[in-house]
Amino acid sequence: MDSWLRVVLVIVSCFFPLMVECRVRHYHFNVMMKNTTRLCSTKPIVVVNGKFPGPTLYAGEDDTVLVRVTNHVHYNITIHWHGVKQIRTGWSDGPAYVTQCPIQPGQNYVYNFTLTGQRGTLWWHAHILWLRSTVHGAIVILPKRGVPYPFPTPDKEVIVILAEWWKSDTEAVINQAMQSGLAPNVSDSHLINGHPGLLSNCSSKGGFTLNVHSGKTYMLRVINAALNEDLFFKVAGHDFTVVEVDATYTKPFSTDTLLITPGQTTNVLLTADKSSGKYLITISPFVDAPVAFDNVTGTATLQYSGTLATAATTLVKPPPQNSSQLANNYITWLRSLNSNKYPAKVPLKLDHSLMFTVGLGVNPCAACSNGRRVVADINNFTFVMPTFAMLQAHYFNVSGVFTDDFPGNPPMTFNYSGNTPSNLQTNNGTKAYRMAYNSSVQVVIQDTAFLAPESHPVHLHGFNFFQVGRGLGDFDSKNDPKKFNLVDPVERNTIAVPAGGWIAIRFIANNPGVWFLHCHFEVHTSWGLKMAFVVDNGEGPNESILPPPHDLPSC
Repeated sequence: MDSWLRVVLVIVSCFFPLMVECRVRHYHFNVMMKNTTRLCSTKPIVVVNGKFPGPTLYAGEDDTVLVRVTNHVHYNITIHWHGVKQIRTGWSDGPAYVTQCPIQPGQNYVYNFTLTGQRGTLWWHAHILWLRSTVHGAIVILPKRGVPYPFPTPDKEVIVILAEWWKSDTEAVINQAMQSGLAPNVSDSHLINGHPGLLSNCSSKGGFTLNVHSGKTYMLRVINAALNEDLFFKVAGHDFTVVEVDATYTKPFSTDTLLITPGQTTNVLLTADKSSGKYLITISPFVDAPVAFDNVTGTATLQYSGTLATAATTLVKPPPQNSSQLANNYITWLRSLNSNKYPAKVPLKLDHSLMFTVGLGVNPCAACSNGRRVVADINNFTFVMPTFAMLQAHYFNVSGVFTDDFPGNPPMTFNYSGNTPSNLQTNNGTKAYRMAYNSSVQVVIQDTAFLAPESHPVHLHGFNFFQVGRGLGDFDSKNDPKKFNLVDPVERNTIAVPAGGWIAIRFIANNPGVWFLHCHFEVHTSWGLKMAFVVDNGEGPNESILPPPHDLPSC
């Protein structure tokens, strides 16, 4: 069944409202260049529909969404709908050369997917090169008609997108780094809804302003679209109530500081409990590893209605960038709502128990300036991007694109978070791990101290997962599982592996296709910290990958 026949069937079904409630949402994304000025300098950037950040995609739970993406720039392009499960529709997932060949200049492609059983805040972004630095925007999935939020209904909802800004062209930044074999230059500033704010020497009209009315409650849909930075988020004089992460409801808790890694979303309630005034909003990096980072604080302003323009702004001091205890406490507070209506269906029996070590390495590079290149890896394999889409190779049984022998455990054991072997070299390959439909899977992801221990925000395409365990140091396979939370662990699509530590996640592989797993620090992805899962078709009529659409781009 091709994409357009699927749409016809959905439209026909909508003529029977007693049987099904649904809508088909149509969008057109024109990818284009636009000259943009930040930090007193102007450069051309890639944007969608002339906007930075890009347009918000609104839909409802179980709606079908069609987005025609037309490429007007000289780069190849793909769009990933981050967190959308893409049940049987991997052709619309978006990672270049994994589920599709990219959309070439002058071409277009219709992404066609259904938001099955999802509601909340997600986001979309380019999934090729470093183009997501400016090609990104929000996805708002509203609950079904008549279904309330499981928390007090806010008076207004506001999208807040956090990002980074380079004065240089980001493609030149990563290309220069890959040629030298060294780390790329860090960004020049952090942005809130596209602006660096008041603390920049070259602020753009003061930055973003969140206008509020005293006594009203606002739901902030906060998205970290940054390429390479975990970020703290604060508002002077105000607390947040966290109610959702990655489009899954949480047990509400109060905090004055959010921690959001690249790829994650967080919905919070903020009550305007002051009578008037201006209050500083800050985003700042969380870095607890000896690596370079952008220490420029991005700012915005929360302003009460009726406040004089000349009123002073109440300031707030960002947390120290190495506030590990604050970060760990925040992550510990996150729990699934686990109500009767929104249960936490944690897999209890396992078909696959995997362990992935993640980290950095150094490989020979004849073309690099010092003869070596920094790389990243999972289980000592640095992923090599193919030139043909893996999903197409899987679906049409094309050999030579990838192999399905990715190791389920590290090639050797050692003190992962302590002294590491002297050989920092990794293996190269385009490898996937294969499993049967409906398999239950546990993956322990262990950071290593190769070069330096570092946090890794890991994103899994095609699924949500439960973080059942987390700790510092080396994972203890005998004792740590005894402390796993199998009742109400947080459910996410992107999770941070702590520097020098580990996480354990569980999910059910009930979505056939080829699904990317990678670090959402773009520099680590560029260096090869990525792999793919292949989930075979099941036996039932709704357990197989749908046929590819007629307009699927070719390589």
